[in-house]
Amino acid sequence: MSQTLTDIVQHLSTPRTFIKTVPEKTKEVEETKPVPKVQIIYAFNGSGKTRLSREFKELISPKSDSDDGEQPRTKFVYYNAFTEDLFYWDNDLEGDVERKLVIQPNAYTKWILEEQGQDQNVITNFQRYANDKLTPHFNAEYTAKDKYDNDIIVKAFSEVTFSLERGDENSSNIKISKGEESIFIWSVFYTLLDQVISVLNVAELDERETNRFDQLEYVFIDDPVSSLDENHLIELAVNLAELIKSSRSDLKFIVTTHNPLFYNVLYNELNNKTCYLLEHLEDGTFSLTEKRGDSNKSFSYHLYLKHALEQAIAENQVQRYHFTLLRNLYEKTASFLGYPKWSELLPDDKEAYLNRIIQYTSHSTLSNETVAQPSGPEKNTVGLLLNHLVTKYGFWQQEEQNG
Repeated sequence: MSQTLTDIVQHLSTPRTFIKTVPEKTKEVEETKPVPKVQIIYAFNGSGKTRLSREFKELISPKSDSDDGEQPRTKFVYYNAFTEDLFYWDNDLEGDVERKLVIQPNAYTKWILEEQGQDQNVITNFQRYANDKLTPHFNAEYTAKDKYDNDIIVKAFSEVTFSLERGDENSSNIKISKGEESIFIWSVFYTLLDQVISVLNVAELDERETNRFDQLEYVFIDDPVSSLDENHLIELAVNLAELIKSSRSDLKFIVTTHNPLFYNVLYNELNNKTCYLLEHLEDGTFSLTEKRGDSNKSFSYHLYLKHALEQAIAENQVQRYHFTLLRNLYEKTASFLGYPKWSELLPDDKEAYLNRIIQYTSHSTLSNETVAQPSGPEKNTVGLLLNHLVTKYGFWQQEEQNG
């Protein structure tokens, strides 16, 4: 069913009312199911995840309540592409020496860094996922000259420089890669979220160290760090799941991702979650489909099949059974996406590819029907169709690390 993003936000934020039959009373009663603690949404890149987070913010906490989600008494906190816009580079184009990441003024980084003194935890979280030899340095307050030679005060924790240890050498004021920058920004948000959850876990309002988060209802996280390798991505997902599970307040979490590995880890680590597939339809509307039970578990098997096929292709060891793995991968992908036939996912010349796959995956009962081992061009078909599935339907696509 096609929906607008507003419709989807209403669905995600509204308790579900349903009719339940009570056998012992032989009647139907109306029950209300509360909004789930955690909602996980899988969507391909370009499907509207970031727009959904913005629409959610506008409905739950419009600008009349808060200034773009950055005022302290908000109902909604998000991590998405707009979060990264709070950070920008001053590359010192004239001197090419003092390269620094500048933090635009906002209430949350001020609270977590200045008031809570969590800069060391940010550094620790960053080095966990990036490089333990790569160190961020937050500035102390200092006086500088503007372009008119006037004195200006540069506030503490408004700039970050980075140094890298290489054996006996220490390079300072380096510019980190875009991937490392994303990890750093996530580390700031993660540290903030850790503190917020700790504050809200104190049940008595007058016993909390701050009341600025008393009205907070939702945390929306969109694709935290897609530039991580698989091991660090799993670690990040596990850490995020543990943090969410530590929340004992009424705080609700919505996590969106295009990464099936990240989705799979969250699905297995979190309890009390509801899972969805978000799709952007051709007419400009959207579809949000709830995914239940085994339809979510197939992600881990997807990853195994993909790895096995990639290894066979790389080593030029494609055999007949790899066509079976490829077909299985197409079938599971089609099932998750709701296609009635897996062949609908094939490239334009569907019939030719379909016949070739069936040739190697059908069960022959007579010895004289045994199919020969695949030829070179037929082996290339496996690589072509795997690449088509990955690129066309967004599965396992990762942003390349820069640098």
